[in-house]
Amino acid sequence: MPAKKKKSGKLGKMTEEERIAYEEQKRLAEEEMRKKKEDMLLQFLKDKLAKEERASKFNLNKLNHQWRNIMREAKSRELKKDIEILSQTFERVIDRKDAVIKSLTKDLAEAEEQYAMAFRSHLQNIDYLIGLQKERLHTLEHECAEELEIIREEFDTERAMLKEQHDKEMNDIADILFAMEQNFQERENDAKAEFQSMRDEIKNKNLEEKHALRVQLEMKVDDLWQQFRMALQNYNETTEERKTAFEALKVKDEKSAKEIELQMRKLQRIADQIQQLKTKMASNTKECEERNRILREERERMTAHFQELKAQMNKIRDAEREKLTKLTLESSAAIKELKRQKEKGEQILRLAEMCRKLETEEEKVLPFYASSLTKEEQEDVEAAELEPPSEPLAMVMHEYTALANFWKRYNKVLLEKLALDKERQTMMGENAQLRTLLKQYLDGISVNDEILSQVNPLNVPVTDPRVRRPPPQTVIEAAHAVKYILPS
Repeated sequence: MPAKKKKSGKLGKMTEEERIAYEEQKRLAEEEMRKKKEDMLLQFLKDKLAKEERASKFNLNKLNHQWRNIMREAKSRELKKDIEILSQTFERVIDRKDAVIKSLTKDLAEAEEQYAMAFRSHLQNIDYLIGLQKERLHTLEHECAEELEIIREEFDTERAMLKEQHDKEMNDIADILFAMEQNFQERENDAKAEFQSMRDEIKNKNLEEKHALRVQLEMKVDDLWQQFRMALQNYNETTEERKTAFEALKVKDEKSAKEIELQMRKLQRIADQIQQLKTKMASNTKECEERNRILREERERMTAHFQELKAQMNKIRDAEREKLTKLTLESSAAIKELKRQKEKGEQILRLAEMCRKLETEEEKVLPFYASSLTKEEQEDVEAAELEPPSEPLAMVMHEYTALANFWKRYNKVLLEKLALDKERQTMMGENAQLRTLLKQYLDGISVNDEILSQVNPLNVPVTDPRVRRPPPQTVIEAAHAVKYILPS
């Protein structure tokens, strides 16, 4: 009976262990199924999010495309109206510019006639003044030659005097140098003799001092040796008592060494017991650390999984927030751009109404000039416009074909502006040239303080009073010569 009861207890124990293993396996299977479900749910959410992003991107592009078409049509209608207004204004400006050009042409012809008359009179006066200037130059050349001869004679005389003085000074300097060399040689010999005598005196004095110092040092060494011997004798006398005390302490130390040996054996036995206890504690600590490590790893895995899920959730939240922010900024920018376009269009309409009042009847009837292309070239252009463009730049140009009439009027105005600017610069240059010639002519026939302070062919420079002047000549004014002499 005891054997049978023991066997049934063993079977009950095995059944309990199997049940625990089964429950552990079941728990692991449930955990694995839960993880699979979470992964499937996460993958489903990712696919759904990607699908929603593609759909939102496609719908956004579609809305942008439709919105651009609507804005392009509205802008095209506005530009067509503005081009009509601008064409009428441009024609009126052209008529006004033509009238201005005709009046300027008439004034230019009158100015050319006046310039021709003034130029002929000026040439006559210039010929007369050139003759007077030639005579004056001949007189000045003669005076310059005479002054040059006088200056050359004075220079030769002064050069000879300076050369003679230089030779005399060089001889004096040579004598001074010879005397200085003789004086320096005498001083050098005296200094050498004095140096030799001083060196001998210093050498003898140094030998005497060295001998006296040697005698003094020998006496000091003898005194120190006597002191050393006395100190050694005193030391032997004082250390006799310490020696006996040392012998007694030595015996006492031997007894203490035996006692220390006995205590060390006791300590060794206690250390062995402590080592056994430490071994048991280490084994227990190792088992506890292993269990703690398993629990810590499980906790770290759970924490990492939680952090991963949290990071994914934050990433999705940030992406949605970024999309919302971007949409808000783009809508604000679109509203601002629409307001700016509206204000610009209103400003253009106001300017067009103001320009409309200044148009002529011809500009109102024919706002655009006829094309300069032939019939074949025009047909080629129309055929090219009907074909779909292949390059990006051509596509952009194809979208703005409705502005062709506007560019016609704009180019016409720009060409006329450039022509008027060039004509204005030409006339300003001619006007400045005429003013310069007129000023030169007036300066030649007038006498005042400003003209006398500048270079003028009528001015006669004042020479040195020491130089001999030629006799005064009779001078006839240019105005008097033009009025009475030249016509005859």
